[in-house]
Amino acid sequence: MSDKKYFVLMENGQDTSQVFVSKQPRGAALKAATRKVPNPIQLRERGTNRVHNFEGWIEVVDKPANGPSWLPPKINKANVKKIGITRL
Repeated sequence: MSDKKYFVLMENGQDTSQVFVSKQPRGAALKAATRKVPNPIQLRERGTNRVHNFEGWIEVVDKPANGPSWLPPKINKANVKKIGITRL
């Protein structure tokens, strides 16, 4: 059995067509932050009545020491902070 969960991006209380797949809500929020989704990031977990709320931002950092050679010297790194859960 798969541990994947599907999280639907919400904007202004309405579902959008974007769906992020991850085991945890934080992983889906990181994917949304990478795509520069405006704050707050609201992700509705499919099959439940939970909406996970996150604040997300992107930082420009040096590439890791063990990074591949094709990676540029500066990369974008997504960060998120959980605000809370609301129920529908």
